[in-house]
Amino acid sequence: MESTKKYWKGLEEVNNTPEFAEHAKNEFAEPIPVDELLQGSGLNSVAPRRDFLKAMGFGLGAVSLAACNVAPVQKSIPYLVKPEEVTPGVPNYYASSYKGGAIIVKTREGRPIKIEGNPACPINRGGTDSQAQASVLDLYDNSKLKGPLKGGAEYSWDDVDTYVKRGLAKAQAAGKTIALVSSTINSPSTKAVIAEFSTQYPATKHVTYDAISYSGIIKANEQSFGKAVLPQYRFDKANVIVSFGADFLGSWISPTQFSTQYASNRNIASLNNKKMSRHIQFESGLSLTGSNADSRVAIKLSEEGPALLSLYAEVSGASVSGASLNNQPANAAIKLAAKELLAAKGAALVVSGSNSVAVQTTVNAINSLLGSYGNTIDLDNPSYQYAGKDEDFTLLLTDMNAGRVGAVMFLDANPAYSHPLAKEFTEALKKVDLSISFADRPDETASLCKVIAPNHHYLEAWGDENALEGYYTLVQPTINPIFNTRQAEVSLLTWANYPNQDYYAFVRSNWEKTVLAATGKKWDDVLQSGIISLPAKTGGAYAFTGSVDAGTVAKESAALAKDIELHIYQSVSIGSGAQANNPLLQEVPDPVSKVTWDNYAAINPKFAESLGLKQFDVVAIKTDKYSVELPVLHQPGQAQGTISVAVGYGRTKSGKVGDGVGKNVYPFITYTQGNAHFANTVTVSNTGGYEELAQTQTHHTIEGRNVIRETTFADYKKDPAHGSGNHGEKHPTYDLWNKYDQPGHNWVMAIDLNACTGCGACIVACNVENNVPVVGKDEVRRRREMHWLRIDRYYTFNEEGKAITEEHELEGTKGNMENVSVVHQPMLCQHCEHAPCETVCPVLATVHSTEGLNHMAYNRCVGTRYCANNCPYKVRRFNWFNYWNDSRFDNYLNNEFTQLVLNPDVTTRFRGVMEKCSMCIQRIQAGKLEAKMEKRALVDGDIKMACQQACASNAIIFGDANDPNSEVSKALKNERTYYVLEELNVQPGVGYMTKVTNTGSQEA
Repeated sequence: MESTKKYWKGLEEVNNTPEFAEHAKNEFAEPIPVDELLQGSGLNSVAPRRDFLKAMGFGLGAVSLAACNVAPVQKSIPYLVKPEEVTPGVPNYYASSYKGGAIIVKTREGRPIKIEGNPACPINRGGTDSQAQASVLDLYDNSKLKGPLKGGAEYSWDDVDTYVKRGLAKAQAAGKTIALVSSTINSPSTKAVIAEFSTQYPATKHVTYDAISYSGIIKANEQSFGKAVLPQYRFDKANVIVSFGADFLGSWISPTQFSTQYASNRNIASLNNKKMSRHIQFESGLSLTGSNADSRVAIKLSEEGPALLSLYAEVSGASVSGASLNNQPANAAIKLAAKELLAAKGAALVVSGSNSVAVQTTVNAINSLLGSYGNTIDLDNPSYQYAGKDEDFTLLLTDMNAGRVGAVMFLDANPAYSHPLAKEFTEALKKVDLSISFADRPDETASLCKVIAPNHHYLEAWGDENALEGYYTLVQPTINPIFNTRQAEVSLLTWANYPNQDYYAFVRSNWEKTVLAATGKKWDDVLQSGIISLPAKTGGAYAFTGSVDAGTVAKESAALAKDIELHIYQSVSIGSGAQANNPLLQEVPDPVSKVTWDNYAAINPKFAESLGLKQFDVVAIKTDKYSVELPVLHQPGQAQGTISVAVGYGRTKSGKVGDGVGKNVYPFITYTQGNAHFANTVTVSNTGGYEELAQTQTHHTIEGRNVIRETTFADYKKDPAHGSGNHGEKHPTYDLWNKYDQPGHNWVMAIDLNACTGCGACIVACNVENNVPVVGKDEVRRRREMHWLRIDRYYTFNEEGKAITEEHELEGTKGNMENVSVVHQPMLCQHCEHAPCETVCPVLATVHSTEGLNHMAYNRCVGTRYCANNCPYKVRRFNWFNYWNDSRFDNYLNNEFTQLVLNPDVTTRFRGVMEKCSMCIQRIQAGKLEAKMEKRALVDGDIKMACQQACASNAIIFGDANDPNSEVSKALKNERTYYVLEELNVQPGVGYMTKVTNTGSQEA
């Protein structure tokens, strides 16, 4: 038989083959001629600056041209650095705002590359969430429209404006409604633009709906207190917190704000009076908040309403119909919770994740009896982060179907995907003559519209936000528009024939007439700080004037009581699905399940066994109107008889990354009496299919070693070192190496397990800061994710007191697997003094510095992977492919646009190279250089790691161990501090502080 192999005499032959050309294209970047690199004498002109970007490995697309002008408007003032002209190698910082929280945007050579929280912000207090960190990548998304569309074809803005004006005038003349459908708008300037538009078109009606609705809370407050507002919750003032399905640390209302508050009342190091808040969680699916609770009780969806009625009966002492549970552990927990809430009267807080008005009214009644209003709940300084009214959208559908709507516009709204009545909406939209979307891409709704007038990304735009009462933030551009987009507000002003359509001038004028006039501050001051914060009103105590509708609560709960109850929830990273095309968010592991790139059907392992469902079996979840097929995930902590599935997936028109990832479960949300409820009843059947989920938790086992240290608050008060392992005689150690002095700096880190919630913001911050590549679902399945920092999740089953460190140990666990506790542990390179990786590297690619850091010299690494095999913490990552420049991964981060998000201070690593946490060495060097230029010594706090800066709960502390007054030195001297695998004597440079759980009462 003739051989099919090919043979070449030498490289000169193989060099001309198509196979080699494709291989070379994947493996090597296009070379840049030397004369081209040397062209020009400076970097301030456009052409030489483009050469500079070429030298950095970036494409010469529209982004480069947008960045060439650097500051989008000459009036923009950098937050920290003056003057504002670009100095190569020196970052500029701009104050802006993201979802109401003040942020600082870092730019390099005119390119926004990193988002940081603003410490002066009352919402994030300098922290951020994963969505904010990843939002900088959305700016460079190549899936976005390059210009306006009419009828699916490209048109000029002038042609689009003429067409739209004619359509609006026609609708106005016919006496039909012009509807503007949007998510919550809390921008004073945008509201002023809508008012100007309404002046020109009086038939305009603004309809607000949010994909994740909080309409039930707003309506309940209106009925209970006469105030239709979303209150501010003060978890920092609550000594006892009881939550019914509200994931306030993960996705509920304002999780970054709540995480900061929550951690401040549980920070053992700062609680000199040795008091700590107590948190009890009742929920169906194991949420991020539930995983952090002191006591967690798994209940079915149909039991949440009766549980609240039972709590109301216990607190009020009244007899309440329907306040009964056929769940003895839950009944006992309710009685205990009521006792503790009453003992903490005035410093107690009850919250619920339900969107039912009747349920939220019951919550209001309980909080009123506990004296929460004016203390832990503030109705006088409300939140404006969500203001959607579910019933308004229902009325709009009625008008559209009746032909009473002549034009409809969509601003930051995608009801064809995210609304429970998406099918009805799609049919109704066909009856409207003029439909316009301001989406930046032809998404599910925009693709149905006659006109798409693409809006700017927020980093390209002027604007403002008023997320909280008395708190205003400015949005200012950090780069010129990359594509031929136009700010939505400018489009509205243009169509309204407003005389001056310069939106910068509009925003400034609006601020000077309103916000600035009340403070006496100048416009330039606001540009620098980005914040105006007026004195807060005194929060008053409110008496409950509504009535507890026990009948409605019981009726709604009974409607859910089926053999299998579907729990719909919001993912921590993907959220509502608006950022589904962001690969950084898709690859962040879920804090609890550690699944990436998918949603799934989470089922209790024992319940799954009774249904005959194995891990990764594909099941069909059905109602009479809708069905999806999803893989099964065995999830400890899940309530028996329930299945949990996340929204935000199943996009069909988000872009290359998000399309086809998971399944859309928004249609499962029931819609009764104008309110959307996150629950439905379903049937589940095995399809016989199998789909392995891309999980990360199973990739790095620790062989049953004692890596987690826990104690209770009661034991801690008796002995601060309890549970840390610091008592008693330690295992003898022997050194094979000489001890070297470190007279300069000794960089170390402390991580407080009591503060870490496991949210994952630090992972995305590390990815963006250090150019960590995204590898995709298939590579994650092969255990090849590149994250330098991971957060390990460990289960403890209370019924046995046994810690579950590895997935296969779940098989032998007794009981129903509902009663589970969780500990989250950030794990990164420990920068060991006796690093085992260093001794086995044959080419000295990994070496130790005089400042206590374990360095990687990438150009020395030959990829033996000996270091990874020898690392007991399994924190080293190997580049199996050149992920940054390989056509096989072109859905992710290697096109000419998205590569402009790269941090030029950190090299991108090549195929065959090992990498791991560097302790942000570029930040250390920058801090040293800045102190040197200012002719001073480094001060504690001058240098912050990317993970540390992103953390809203201050769980990560970095600094110099040689400075006895540094925060990290004090933390590492804390009695709770221990070192993971200390018995190996590798002498890690990262210390952990014991997890403390408040399982008892508040008595000192």
